[in-house]
Amino acid sequence: MSAEATNPASPGAVTPSHKLAASLEQDGPPSPRRRTRPRIDLRRLGRAAFLGSATRDRLPDAIGHVVEAHRAHHPDADLEPLRRAYVLAESSHRGQMRKSGEPYITHPLAVTLILAELGAETTTLTASLLHDTVEDTDVTLDQVGQEFGAEVCYIVDGVTKLEKVDYGAAAEPETFRKMLVATGNDVRVMSIKLADRLHNMRTLGVMRPEKQERIAKVTRDVLIPLAERLGVQALKTELEDLVFAILHPEEYQHTRQLILDNASRADDPLAEIADEVRVVLRDSGIQAEVLIRPRHFVSLHRAARKRGRLRGSDFGRVLVLVNEDADCYGVLGELHTCMTPVVSEFKDFIAVPKFNLYQSLHTAVARADGQVAEVLIRTHQMHKAAEAGVIALGNPYAPPSEEQTDGDRARADLDGERVDPTRPGWLSRLLDWQEAAPDPDTFWSTLREDLAQDREITVFRADGGSLGLPEGASCVDAAYAQYGEDAHACIGARVNGRLATLSTVLRDGDTVQLLMGQDPASEPSREWLEHAHTPVARIAIQRWLAAHPTQDDPAHASESSADASEAEAARAALDARAAQDGSDESPAAATAVVDQPGATVRLAGCCTPVPPDEVTGFAVRGGVVTVHRVECAGVARMKSTGRAEVGVHWGDTTEARVTLVAESFGRPHLLADLTEAIALEGVAIVSATVEPPSQQRVRHTYTLQLPDAAHLPALMRAMRNVPGVYDVSRAQHHVAVP
Repeated sequence: MSAEATNPASPGAVTPSHKLAASLEQDGPPSPRRRTRPRIDLRRLGRAAFLGSATRDRLPDAIGHVVEAHRAHHPDADLEPLRRAYVLAESSHRGQMRKSGEPYITHPLAVTLILAELGAETTTLTASLLHDTVEDTDVTLDQVGQEFGAEVCYIVDGVTKLEKVDYGAAAEPETFRKMLVATGNDVRVMSIKLADRLHNMRTLGVMRPEKQERIAKVTRDVLIPLAERLGVQALKTELEDLVFAILHPEEYQHTRQLILDNASRADDPLAEIADEVRVVLRDSGIQAEVLIRPRHFVSLHRAARKRGRLRGSDFGRVLVLVNEDADCYGVLGELHTCMTPVVSEFKDFIAVPKFNLYQSLHTAVARADGQVAEVLIRTHQMHKAAEAGVIALGNPYAPPSEEQTDGDRARADLDGERVDPTRPGWLSRLLDWQEAAPDPDTFWSTLREDLAQDREITVFRADGGSLGLPEGASCVDAAYAQYGEDAHACIGARVNGRLATLSTVLRDGDTVQLLMGQDPASEPSREWLEHAHTPVARIAIQRWLAAHPTQDDPAHASESSADASEAEAARAALDARAAQDGSDESPAAATAVVDQPGATVRLAGCCTPVPPDEVTGFAVRGGVVTVHRVECAGVARMKSTGRAEVGVHWGDTTEARVTLVAESFGRPHLLADLTEAIALEGVAIVSATVEPPSQQRVRHTYTLQLPDAAHLPALMRAMRNVPGVYDVSRAQHHVAVP
């Protein structure tokens, strides 16, 4: 997209992995590698492009290579859209040149050829030929839509960059945001973007070094992780090598020298092990193709850092391709029987595919001389998916064909994390949180953080559904993934049936049940940010904290500490006073007025009524009337004994005493946090008791003096919002009938 190319001979050009083979043949014997289609001479394509439009009866010469690659994957494809797309692209870009001096049309041609070689279907290739027309020429989206239909128009719009004149410094992050939203509806948008970036990276040498570095960093932080998540390994690995050469030139040259030195070896242990594998499989009657896949530069660099001195078998992997899934396990059995397996290296990504469509069996076999070779076992179809990822899906939005089984259709309809490859769980989560990102800078930095988390786990909900989360996610992340901002009310969790704190890190396959509070005004804790790893959780918590700035005010924090100290002192003084009184009478007794002249009023300790509770009274010994809430269990017992009710109503005084019970999960400093929350509401603590923990649950009972009974709901809400507290209720003590 508006990318400049370079003359292949320019001194600034890097040596990407696909050019390494030629240099190896000059500098030493070539290492074993698969045959690949020779790269196209862009200058020759440029000359062909100048020939102009072809007649309607024949295809333009310039797209002959694209057609050849396309027909290899789709022999019955209709090529007319490609012809028309090329004619429009060539005529609209005519006169435009890349910095290297080549006609600009060579860029969309090269991008389209990359996609054709990976097996992209015709609609993708048509959009690829046109992907820069709206951005760089006078062609409009309406023209594209009228000429090629809504699908091609949508894809071209998705990859069209936003103008810097309109967005300024935010143009790049907002362009990526737009592209990701478009990808949520059609993954072919990102397929074209990845191929576009690969061609631009191949031809980056003409740029100034600082611009090369900037583009390489964005490619490393955003495009390569997206290629990995979409399973397009062929693009991902070459992009990694090109970025490696720009950002780490010394390590790149060192790794290149390692490859040259290995290629000059007299022996090749990897080729010998591959021959042994062929013999084993031939003797067992399993039809298989055995190849050697050389490691790309970055993979070899990582292996060298991990293992130190590399052996000959470390420079590649043995790849075994078979026809059926069952044959994969047959190959595995034969290799483990006839050769020495390294059991710790075995992984089954067929039974449990990776989140990016990847399926394969991984194992390793050892020779007596200590050489160990990694072996990948997969079907030809799995190999195609491993190389091309979502591109291998063809048109993923086409209606199911008649050849599909009922089971295929049923699986396509399931709403599961790994079922719909065109809208994987990570992409849905990304689209969710990007809507909440308050500004381009937050979106851009959060996107890079999110894409850096390249491993996923699946946890199961109590209702049988599942959640896809990045590795290292906690119960906090699960809560926001399931409930969005309603997760502010989460008070705890059960993991695999056992009570767990919200900071608990989840593992692949865990079952998590999130416990939600009853108060819709519940608030998240700042501590949750320490345990939130997903953008959707962090952004939701940060948005709430930003909307409640008093939580961040240092002066407020100082007042909170002072109030907490006062609360501790008040509690000690009032505890002493309560011990001296030895009764349930309180200053709040005067607020209740009974219809019995001269009677002493006492609020019942079993239900601690406060205004505006509906209350009733009963006369007891000594001319005392006890006042109960009408729903108190003691009321029913006294009525059953024939006690007569005394009319009671609340007077003008608003002060009241109440007993509250707080139930929570055990954690350090919980008592201090609860007493601080109570003190911040201006409430005095008369007495407090804490029962010993039982199954990680703690019960606190507080008798509190409220300056205004109407403040009780706010007090209970503040106590519920203390992290770890999952319920606060009015006390209901069982007392004997007087």
